[in-house]
Amino acid sequence: MSELLLLRHGTAEDHGSRDHDGARKLVARGEEEARIAGRALVALDRIPDVVIASPKVRARQTAELAVAAWGGAVVEHAAVVGLDVDEALGLATLGPRVLIVGHEPDLSQVVHDLTGARTKMRKGAVAMLRVGGGGRLDALLGPRELAEIG
Repeated sequence: MSELLLLRHGTAEDHGSRDHDGARKLVARGEEEARIAGRALVALDRIPDVVIASPKVRARQTAELAVAAWGGAVVEHAAVVGLDVDEALGLATLGPRVLIVGHEPDLSQVVHDLTGARTKMRKGAVAMLRVGGGGRLDALLGPRELAEIG
C-alpha cells in the first residue's frame, strides 16, 4: 500500500486577472497556505518521496513553497490538470508517498473515486489517502487544521 497526498493550490489571483488562467499567481494568503501545508506535513511525519505539481503557476508555487519546509524538489506534470483517478493511481506508483498539487474539482473527484467519500477540497487543503487494493481516506485537513498542526 502506498500513500497519496493531494494538496489543492493556495488562494490565487482572481479569475480574469491574467491573460491566461494558468498564469494566475498565489496571493499572500495563498503563499501562507502553502507554507502551512508544508510545515504540517513535516509535523505529521508525512514528507513525500515525490512531489508532482500541475504546470499552472498557482499550483507550481504552492508545491515549491510547501516543499521548502523539508527541502524537496517538485516535478511538473501536465496531466495533473484534469487529473482523474487512473492518472492519480499511476502517479502514486512513483514512490511510497506521493504528493500531487492540483485543482478542483479534480482532487475531490479523485478522493470520491478512490474512497467513495464526498468532499470539497478547500484552497490549501490536504487529503491523505492509502491506495493499493482499493482506497482509504485517512484525513482531510483544511488550512485551519493544518495551521494548528504545523
